[in-house]
Amino acid sequence: MPTSAQILGKFAAELAYPDIPPIVVERAKDCIIDTVAAGRFGAQFPWSRMVADYACRYGSGGPCTIIGTSTRVHAPYAALANGVNIHAFEQDNGHHPSIGAHGGATVLPAVLAACEESNADGQTAITAFVAGCEVMFRIGAASHHSPEKLGFHAPGLSGPYGAAVAAGRALGHDAKQIAHALGIAGSLSSGLLAFSKSKQGGMVKRLHLGRACESGVLAARLAGDGYTGPETVLDGKFGYLEVYCRDGDATLLTKDLHQKWETLGISLKPYASQGNTHSPIQSLRELMAEHAFAGTDVKGLVVEGSDRLLSHQNIRDPGDIMQAQYSVPFCVALALFRDPQDPNSFVDGALDDPAIRAMCHNIDLRAGNFSGRSSRVTVRLKDGREYTRQTDIIKGWPSHPFSRIELRQRFMFTATSDADDAAHILERLEHLETAPRFSLPEFARASEP
Repeated sequence: MPTSAQILGKFAAELAYPDIPPIVVERAKDCIIDTVAAGRFGAQFPWSRMVADYACRYGSGGPCTIIGTSTRVHAPYAALANGVNIHAFEQDNGHHPSIGAHGGATVLPAVLAACEESNADGQTAITAFVAGCEVMFRIGAASHHSPEKLGFHAPGLSGPYGAAVAAGRALGHDAKQIAHALGIAGSLSSGLLAFSKSKQGGMVKRLHLGRACESGVLAARLAGDGYTGPETVLDGKFGYLEVYCRDGDATLLTKDLHQKWETLGISLKPYASQGNTHSPIQSLRELMAEHAFAGTDVKGLVVEGSDRLLSHQNIRDPGDIMQAQYSVPFCVALALFRDPQDPNSFVDGALDDPAIRAMCHNIDLRAGNFSGRSSRVTVRLKDGREYTRQTDIIKGWPSHPFSRIELRQRFMFTATSDADDAAHILERLEHLETAPRFSLPEFARASEP
């Protein structure tokens, strides 16, 4: 009787591009476009540059791209740096419903590194990306998102599995090799939520995603050379579901393979902040537009949501911008005074803005009977008016996706360098399935005369 890891390894190894429904291909490409944009924007920050410098110090001379730079390094170091770049500013995509897995930030860097190393084409890249997402999202779902209740940062745990599968598929590994890569990846999971309860050290949150990508490449390469890992890594004794989770459901690990495509559950982010901040931000901005009030008109707010808002994200005085982007009070306060759709709103002095800082202490967080990321916002104005709105569906979710125009605008909006270069890359990503080789520098040059 095959184990879950062996079933998933067989699925990934045998998945071929023609097997993937066109709607799934399109969602995967949208995610890839959104992820590259996040990486290009994220490359500018000090925490990204430090990891890129580390990658160059120890990995120089390789064929693989660090997104947002002209640097080339060896595959594991490229995957590390790109995972950090993509997660650098809370813009990378997730999954709806939330399952503690980031398809873009943990799967794409492994795909890109493996494809650039092996000269794989666009169809291989898409197939590997979908394979990694299908496996990783099932692993996340099986956990019932319980690792974070124990203090683990879930994407750091689920990410190595997705990255290992994706890299293995891009490198052409067989079912047994990918199953062993999963077994190896299980011993490379890491990431604590200590950053959410500290005054400093938020940079480490970005590193969790980079390490997941690097671990996936390591696991895939070792498995390809014959290194083995436990076949019971996911659902056996001392496996993932037993050690990192509470009340996990092993049946979800392999449920509906080839029938239900979890890649369609990818959700894109409208704001550069943690996903639980999005529904109150959306409610607030809709109320501001509808009733024509500004942040200076507001006396206070009440935000009602799941108990996670109080247990994890009730951060009144964030010590750095990383912690601020994880804070519900801070992000809601910022949305009163700045445009939250512009990622630069979180960059330019936001942490020291006295109006935002003061409003953080006038926001009352309450836990209620809300599922997932639903929330309700009540705004109390200084003139006595009061408005309430509940949001259950967030822009960017599969049921409420960005249009093609919105996706293109987001890509160009986050371009921090030459706009023509960004446009060239975007055009090639939109037709990734036709690319003879998946390499971002070549995409940038492809449309030049």
